[in-house]
Amino acid sequence: MLVLVAPGQGSQTPGFLTEWLELPGAADRVAAWSDALGLDLAHYGTKADADAIRDTAVAQPLLVAAGLLSATALGVDPSAADAAGRPGAVAGHSVGEITAAAIAGVLDDTAALSLVRKRGLAMADAAAVTETGMAALLGGDPDTTVAHLERLGLTPANINGAGQIVAAGTAEQLAALEADKPEGVRRVVALKVAGAFHTHHMGPAVDALARAAEALTPGDPRFTYVSNRDGATVASGTEVLKRLVGQVANPVRWDLCMETFKELGVTALLEVCPGGTLTGLAKRALPGVRTLALKTPADLDAARELVAEHTA
Repeated sequence: MLVLVAPGQGSQTPGFLTEWLELPGAADRVAAWSDALGLDLAHYGTKADADAIRDTAVAQPLLVAAGLLSATALGVDPSAADAAGRPGAVAGHSVGEITAAAIAGVLDDTAALSLVRKRGLAMADAAAVTETGMAALLGGDPDTTVAHLERLGLTPANINGAGQIVAAGTAEQLAALEADKPEGVRRVVALKVAGAFHTHHMGPAVDALARAAEALTPGDPRFTYVSNRDGATVASGTEVLKRLVGQVANPVRWDLCMETFKELGVTALLEVCPGGTLTGLAKRALPGVRTLALKTPADLDAARELVAEHTA
């Protein structure tokens, strides 16, 4: 059984969209999205530097656009009647949940990109109130690490499994963490994000996103949809959309998503562009599961072979 996953913010790198735009029809598609959003996705995906694409309002729609482009190039079609070539399940990490929702047919591409544009702007506004950020902690016991973070006033915003927890909070709290790491943690790595996402700092963004969601009419997912709020499978499009809104200010439980993948009988995991982060976690947490990350179009042939081998 194949699981298709979409990465979250921080996975973008300068120029990562360049080769994808060379695929037939891709540049026109991205140009249409850019016009609809009032954001030049092609520029940010090909020419902008790391600081420019770190901006939350830019990074989030850019990541969703990249994920949708790569899924289309792979041949994923939620409307196809034939189950052959279709993933058994989809999931996304943080903003990647919007990519996953579009891949599953909950939202069409335009609705997904409109929602993520508003999400990015609202989260950027919320992040501007206080200087905040996020840092990945590698190694250590999860319970010990979470308790240590809470003592420092930090939130375990992403519990990713495979020995990785991401802390979020103010600049002062993160500095205190760097000086006082939890027992067993090998490294603390600052992330390329501009705020304390998935914490109470994002409360104002939830309200803005809820208003944006009221204008949408979601469909029910056509693949099994795994929510990163709690690893649950969600069959209602209305419930998926509700979770997308609330998840902005709640921790990501990717560890529980991977537990659900095991229960579903996953045999292969494929990460859409810009892949790498989630396949890295899967290699450590899901031994024996084949993994592949779509980084450039050169990965498509191997990805199609993987899909053929692990779908009905």
